[in-house]
Amino acid sequence: MTDKGIAKADFIAGMAKGMAVLESFDTERQRLNATQAAERAGLTRAAARRHLLTLAHLGYLDTDGSHYWLSAKVLRFSGSYLSSARLPRLLQPTLNRLAVQTRESFSAVVLDADEVVIVARSASVGGQRFLAHGLHLGARLPAHATSTGRVLLAAKTRQELREWMRGRELRRLTAQTTVEAKRFSAALDQVRKDDFALASEEHELGVTALAVPLRDMRGHTVAALNVVVAADRLSASDLLQDHLPLLLDAARELRPLL
Repeated sequence: MTDKGIAKADFIAGMAKGMAVLESFDTERQRLNATQAAERAGLTRAAARRHLLTLAHLGYLDTDGSHYWLSAKVLRFSGSYLSSARLPRLLQPTLNRLAVQTRESFSAVVLDADEVVIVARSASVGGQRFLAHGLHLGARLPAHATSTGRVLLAAKTRQELREWMRGRELRRLTAQTTVEAKRFSAALDQVRKDDFALASEEHELGVTALAVPLRDMRGHTVAALNVVVAADRLSASDLLQDHLPLLLDAARELRPLL
């Protein structure tokens, strides 16, 4: 059996390698040649080249003959997920209601390895005050530097968190980013105690975010709900006073649906 519970005979190594090549493209490296893709996917250059050529032939990559980049066809996967997945459909009305009520920007987020992914966003409303750069539907953000990431990481067991932290370097994104392992662990302990997370300018300067866990009826955290505001307009204390009760009420209302 593999570590994911699949029998070795059922595991298609070629597909796994192809997905590793596809996942090697990200916001940091949007264009890759065969050598770069091989390094990022952990393959030989020859194997990476074959996968790149195949993915380009299938339409998932574009190429100029030496470098490759993602094509619009990869959006079929995210589009299908967002239109059919149960979680975004359940959360969208609540996000829209909160946005209308406050004129702020709200998101629902899930954890994927060391990143969080925005799976639902509040609809744009007239007079909405703040939309942080890059916080679009489907955006992937480093979990350690976001309010939602801390909420979701705090929901892990101690053993799961130790495994997540093992050998991991927390990247500094701003001067405010917590990158020391002990300080980060202490911050997660505080999240568990408070049942919310506040991140001020840790991911992006000028941005403060407040998040709470979204739990199902069994008490499992399935997502995080957050609000994002301009740091120079609302202080952390104002954000906690004005918006934390709204987020907690929304989480309680959603719990029977999750």
